[in-house]
Amino acid sequence: MSRHDTYTLWAQNHGEETSSSDDAGEITLISTVKDESIPGVLPVLPLVDAVLFPGMIMPLIINTPRSTAMIDDLESSDRLFIASLIANRDKPIEQLEWEDLHPTGCIGRLLKMLKFPDDTVRILVQGSHRCSLTSADTSKVYIRSKHRILSDRQSRSIELAAMTRNASERFQEIITLSPSLPDELKIAVANIDDSGRLADLLAANLNMELDARQKLLAERSPEKRLKALMPILNRESEVLRVGMEIQNQVSETFSKHQREFFLREQLKAIKKELGEQDQQQNDINEIEQRIKGAGMPEDVEAAANKEKDRLAAIPTASPEYGVVRTYLELLTELPWNRFTEDHFDISRAKQILDEDHYDLVNIKDRILEYLSVLKLKNDMKGPILCFVGPPGVGKTSLGQSIARALGRRFIRMSLGGMRDEAEIRGHRRTYIGAMPGRIIQNLRKAEFRNPVFMLDEIDKVGTDFRGDPASALLEVLDPAQNHTFADHYLDVPFDLSSVLFIATANVVDTMPSALRDRMEIIEIPGYTLQDKLHIAKRHLIKRQIHEHGLKQNQLTILKPTLVRMISDYTREAGVRNLDREIAAVCRKAARLFAEGRKHRYRVSADMLEDLLGPSKYEMDVAEKEAQPGMATGLAWTPVGGDILFIEATRMPGKNNLILTGSLGDVMKESAQAALSYLKANAASLGLNEALAESTDLHIHVPAGAIPKDGPSAGLAMLMACYSLLHRKPINPALAMTGEITLRGRILPVGGIKEKVLAASRAGIRQIMLPEGNKK
Repeated sequence: MSRHDTYTLWAQNHGEETSSSDDAGEITLISTVKDESIPGVLPVLPLVDAVLFPGMIMPLIINTPRSTAMIDDLESSDRLFIASLIANRDKPIEQLEWEDLHPTGCIGRLLKMLKFPDDTVRILVQGSHRCSLTSADTSKVYIRSKHRILSDRQSRSIELAAMTRNASERFQEIITLSPSLPDELKIAVANIDDSGRLADLLAANLNMELDARQKLLAERSPEKRLKALMPILNRESEVLRVGMEIQNQVSETFSKHQREFFLREQLKAIKKELGEQDQQQNDINEIEQRIKGAGMPEDVEAAANKEKDRLAAIPTASPEYGVVRTYLELLTELPWNRFTEDHFDISRAKQILDEDHYDLVNIKDRILEYLSVLKLKNDMKGPILCFVGPPGVGKTSLGQSIARALGRRFIRMSLGGMRDEAEIRGHRRTYIGAMPGRIIQNLRKAEFRNPVFMLDEIDKVGTDFRGDPASALLEVLDPAQNHTFADHYLDVPFDLSSVLFIATANVVDTMPSALRDRMEIIEIPGYTLQDKLHIAKRHLIKRQIHEHGLKQNQLTILKPTLVRMISDYTREAGVRNLDREIAAVCRKAARLFAEGRKHRYRVSADMLEDLLGPSKYEMDVAEKEAQPGMATGLAWTPVGGDILFIEATRMPGKNNLILTGSLGDVMKESAQAALSYLKANAASLGLNEALAESTDLHIHVPAGAIPKDGPSAGLAMLMACYSLLHRKPINPALAMTGEITLRGRILPVGGIKEKVLAASRAGIRQIMLPEGNKK
């Protein structure tokens, strides 16, 4: 007997008459029973839900009196019996007769028997031959039957050989894929050459219905048995393959998370053994203490405790854990009840403002009045100050001075180019990467609830598909609403009424009217030459000397030098460019002292061309020669005032008016109004003959690449046209500004201070202004 004779495993059987044991399956060597040694009459063992095949080893449990008696008799005889499946399942097992069994069964041998105290008997049997039950023998209490051995109908066709090989290969694939079939079975299958034995082995080990098994047992043709088994083999192979793919996908998906989970659980157990506290519990305890000490309002504290309880129920590996924890950290770090102590010393505030800023008397007085009201009323629900003026005049530094005078934290938030409403109100926490708005973020950094909060460049807020930040600012800057400011991320109200908001802007026109209505506009004009001299001597030179590593006694910039620097190298309303030029001079001096210079370095006006290059601007830019058709106007720009030359000429034509110089619509209309006034009053002005000629009138404003607009050049255009038509020149040292009407009235215009300063820089000695600007 060789290992090749071993070609099956224990099968499992469950039922009332016979059932599977719990013993582990193993490969068992089997022997073949010779036909001549088999008696003609054998006892029959009824099987409820199992079919015994030739060569198959099966464990069974016997729990009926008749079957137990049969087993006792077998133990003292040749141990041979017939195993047959019950055909009539409606009849009780104790009342079964020979007619209630299937006519085809399998002769088996009793290999082992073991009796248990519960009166059950466990046996191990082995199938040997197919047989048919021919007639009953009633000589015993249990069923006995005569039988006829059924041998296989052998065939040696090529088709059977191919089918045998294909079935063997497919079953070996099934063994590879199935975790319940041992690898030793693959060796047994590979060494079976007989198609009938292979078919019986497959039938014994594949999942099939009982009726299908019984049909295979009754079939004597190996070829037909293999044909019936091939669809079952293919289906089983496909099911196992698909199941393996699903298992692999599930394993890849969950193996990492399961591994992390088990490692964390092990870490918890280790920490518990060491007496260390769980990290999640530490977080919860820390957050609970911070909530108690944050001084939150009752509704906010209730919301925080609710989120804390939710955090305790979330696993630390979940992404939601980090989101909730970050939110709770923000809530506990906000200054719900922390204030800096205000210093309402008006004399000290005036001293600080005078130290930090030159002149600006009216603005300083308004700030001191504002602080006085705060001191007396102790209520922040006052107007929001908005400093409006050209760049470099000290709008931002005024806010810093106010914060220093009050002893408060200073926060500056630039609004220039802001287009997303979420920058003000924050994002909702449902979005990935959500964060609070910049107002809440800055208050978190300030650590106190009453800072001086400067909204810089409020006139440059934009609008696009992401929302309108200017509209979101309406609630922030309204004292009647900002005590319940709602940030989308925070999702609880925060009181902004203690914050001192100050805004800055270059122009007022671009601000929405509703936003402008919530603020008190304080105009800060540009500085005169004398103002810039004082600012440079008191602030700029000292700061630049210090920033460049020099000592105050090493560098001296003389007053004539500063005057020329202001007039020839800068053209601005503020002092930023002047500060840069002074810095350039300090860099030159720093190099000299770094190279070994020992004595003081004095900078005279004649040295500026060597230090800063040729003059960038000419001071005396007014026309020297008076010509008919030339007038000098005055213009306002965001960086200060400027002079404007108006040129008029005429040529043969059809009485058309030509306007050039990149003029805006308002400026073109002013030219039309001036010409219409001259034509309507030609008789009284003595211009009948000049206007009657067939000529075209051309008005040009030099610097044609620079856009120009506004009504204030109307008077200058009128005078240029009158000078041309009357052939009388206008004094080039005379400049003018004002809006012209069709009735000849000169209306007042704005920006008078800037225009007067620009005229002074250009060498103008006389200015013609509207009567309405006399004040």
